[in-house]
Amino acid sequence: MDNNLIQINKGFKCGYVAIVGEPNVGKSTLMNTLIGQKISIVANKPQTTRHKILGILSTDKFQIIFLDTPGLLRPKYLLHDYMVETANSAIYDADLILFMIDAQNPKINDGIKDDVAFEQIKKANKPTFLVINKVDLVSKPSLLPIIDAYSKKFPFIEIFPISALNALGTIDLLKSIVNNLPEHPPFYPLDAVSDASERFFVSEIIREKIFQNYKQEIPYSTTVEIVEFREGGGKKDFISAEIYVEKSTQKAILIGKSGAALKKIGEEARKDIEKFLGRSVFLELHVKVREKWRDSEAWLKRLGYKIN
Repeated sequence: MDNNLIQINKGFKCGYVAIVGEPNVGKSTLMNTLIGQKISIVANKPQTTRHKILGILSTDKFQIIFLDTPGLLRPKYLLHDYMVETANSAIYDADLILFMIDAQNPKINDGIKDDVAFEQIKKANKPTFLVINKVDLVSKPSLLPIIDAYSKKFPFIEIFPISALNALGTIDLLKSIVNNLPEHPPFYPLDAVSDASERFFVSEIIREKIFQNYKQEIPYSTTVEIVEFREGGGKKDFISAEIYVEKSTQKAILIGKSGAALKKIGEEARKDIEKFLGRSVFLELHVKVREKWRDSEAWLKRLGYKIN
């Protein structure tokens, strides 16, 4: 074994940290802030994250493998079953759990028992931090009953009031995460930031633009499949993506008059994809109807959702 590697790994800390909570509490924003770059897509809508997104933060002293999970909710579709399964698997894989709640909607008193995510935290009974997000949007005195209510329900190791969006309180949170990780050599190369492919991130960027630009049911009825990804070899990469919706009326809305709405999605996505890849791309988008894809096991498997 390389002696230099032994020296580097002496006292090195490494572990998995699952970020768990109900939809729209800011889990993806927190992971992006802690890592220092955008890994998970974000939108001001619940259920934006559908997969378990792995984000890695490494230094010469530690490696934290964050698991950004789908918001836990009571399933309505087979897709939701997958999302709940995914979040639960992250909980049981983790060395440490960050249980996030929204300071504006804390569900204190009897409301805690209706928090689906909290139910899973109690079942797992693992080392857990309570992370109260969006504290910049509430008064400080309002935090005291939240802390009191949750402290009585579960033995949290530590409690952190933060603002993930503004990086308020996140440095102290990060220090405590490192302190609570086991000593272990890194699981991933120290320059890795995720284990997902470029194709995956490209599809997520396109889906993010749909969430940001459309209202009501359109974002939730939509998914994206990359059908061709061809590197340009010095020229522009060629990317062809198909956007699936469940109804022809949704397709018409997504495309817009004379294709204007879809063109806007394409332009916004292309800019972010080029920023992410660090090179120029030609992005081609097509919209197709796939009825009830959210309840189709065959389609979910094709789209990368593994249902047990």
